[in-house]
Amino acid sequence: MDAFRILEIKKNIFEGNDAQAASLRERLRKDGVFMLNLMSSPGSGKTTTVIRTIEALKDEMRIGVLEADIDSDVDARAVAKTGTRVIQLHSGGMCHLDAEMTAQGLAGLGTEGLDLVILENIGNLICTAEFDTGAAANAMILSVPEGDDKPLKYPLMFKVVDAVLVNKMDAIGHFDFDMDTFAARMGKLNPKASILPVSAKTGEGIGAWIDWVRGRVKKWKEA
Repeated sequence: MDAFRILEIKKNIFEGNDAQAASLRERLRKDGVFMLNLMSSPGSGKTTTVIRTIEALKDEMRIGVLEADIDSDVDARAVAKTGTRVIQLHSGGMCHLDAEMTAQGLAGLGTEGLDLVILENIGNLICTAEFDTGAAANAMILSVPEGDDKPLKYPLMFKVVDAVLVNKMDAIGHFDFDMDTFAARMGKLNPKASILPVSAKTGEGIGAWIDWVRGRVKKWKEA
């Protein structure tokens, strides 16, 4: 007989989180609020993309932003300059947000009167993918300098997303990034995910991303 027990606590944590996420998602649906969970590595261009999204949609949607980070308020300050309702979330050293943490953020932000909430998740390609936040959709940004091999290294992230923005296309000529290779790798992991080549810096391809967001919000509100 073993001298100790093995407790599968990780499984229990995920199961509890999934239930909370489902409840939060249903509450947001009833309130007519679409929440988008945006994930990526640090430096991929998340905040610039968020600001581009706000600028494109602010005249047709009421938008709020949850800025998540381990520390600092740099990103929230940048978003606040657009005049958008925004709140900074500090994770206390944790590398992810779960459904409960997201719910606390939404309570602080206030969702009344909003159509779209963008959750800019903490920058990494590992643990952010493991936790359902209660979002209606998940998207991620992969910047060209990171390489087209990331679906091989971080498969879970690429499996859970509904869209991948391949950012910094304006610099693709300077890096060893092959779009066909990337698309083939995505096709094996998640063939339903949309692949959207963009440059948040120049605006290239942003229109297709905005159309994707607009379509998802419309479908969510009509469901």
